[in-house]
Amino acid sequence: MMRSLFSGVSGLKNHQTRMDVIGNNIANVNTVAFKAGRVNFEDILSQTVEGARSPQAGGMGGVNPKQVGLGMGISSIDTLFTPGSLQSTDNPTDFAVQGEGFFIVSDGSQVYYTRDGAFKTSADGALVNSNGFRLQGWMADTDGNIDSTQALQNITIPVGAQMKPKATTQIAFEGNLDANADLNSEWITSVQVYDSLGNPHNLTITFTKTATANEWGWEATLDGVTATDGQGTIQFDANGSIISTTLPSLPASFAITGANAISLNIDFSQLTQFGGNPTAYINFQDGYEAGSLDMVSTDSGGVLTGIFTNGQSKALAQIALATFSNPGGLLKEGGNLYQISNNSGLPNIGTADSGGRGSIAVGKLEMSNVDLAQEFTNMIVTQRGFQANSRVITTSDEMLQDLINIKR
Repeated sequence: MMRSLFSGVSGLKNHQTRMDVIGNNIANVNTVAFKAGRVNFEDILSQTVEGARSPQAGGMGGVNPKQVGLGMGISSIDTLFTPGSLQSTDNPTDFAVQGEGFFIVSDGSQVYYTRDGAFKTSADGALVNSNGFRLQGWMADTDGNIDSTQALQNITIPVGAQMKPKATTQIAFEGNLDANADLNSEWITSVQVYDSLGNPHNLTITFTKTATANEWGWEATLDGVTATDGQGTIQFDANGSIISTTLPSLPASFAITGANAISLNIDFSQLTQFGGNPTAYINFQDGYEAGSLDMVSTDSGGVLTGIFTNGQSKALAQIALATFSNPGGLLKEGGNLYQISNNSGLPNIGTADSGGRGSIAVGKLEMSNVDLAQEFTNMIVTQRGFQANSRVITTSDEMLQDLINIKR
């Protein structure tokens, strides 16, 4: 008689725990990157009234064991890491992981893991979450190179960063020179180039048709001044392709007042000579003026690229992601944070778009994966289970009362 009471009590207690988990799921239906919990039940030890008997040859058949269950317990409370839907925010520091990865954040002493990608920039330029935990990754060196094999660092946007100017050293041509041009016909093209201080200069290349078949002379001037080794000829074959042996072997050099001389390697290799209007132009020069950081963009690989006012771009940092062999073993720490446990496995840290970590969606946030329809269904089932177990207790109590009344 007492066993049913204890079974009913275990049912009440554990259905209440299940309702607690359901309530927490529903409360977090709009929490960024929240992962729903799920309670699984199991029966507990049964009391054996009579053991099993095996069948006897030529005699009695076998008998199954007679056991009375003593209630139920909770076998596990799982965290379901199914992905939530993405919500567009258009905030450049909102990130969502499309895959198995976790962002890594640190409070300076402890490392945590999170799917919540709502970050903002602090006063010192660091990317932080809502509690001030710093996003982890790798910072680029001065040349924009990132080494993801190094120790994790706080990702910091260098607000107000300056880019030094770069003197032009290379220019390249593309297009066509008219094969039917008259003797001494000219084709002039120009481009802006830069000295070592970032000052702009006007570079002009003048092509002049010579008396030799398929040959053009060229001359480079900078702000109207002819360069040292800034003249020569180029020849084309009968198919209109340039003959490589006629390309200039020495750079054109220009003296600049107050700055280093500009030394230009000129690439004519992509020029052609066909009949028709000339189109030759300078399609590339590698110099630029000084610039300051204007904005930052992030790609799906988590690389933060700085866009500077001089039109140049340079990698600044890369976000690190971590995966776990058993994410369900992570410990919830509140604030949408997780920590490793004895059963989560160690973090496998690397870059996005590699190692199964997934890609990073920029300007989006992952929403809660709670399914309200499923939670309401679970709530009804749990409520009915609770009611049924309470009825077991009241009925057992009535039976005990009847037993007591026999003495009267």
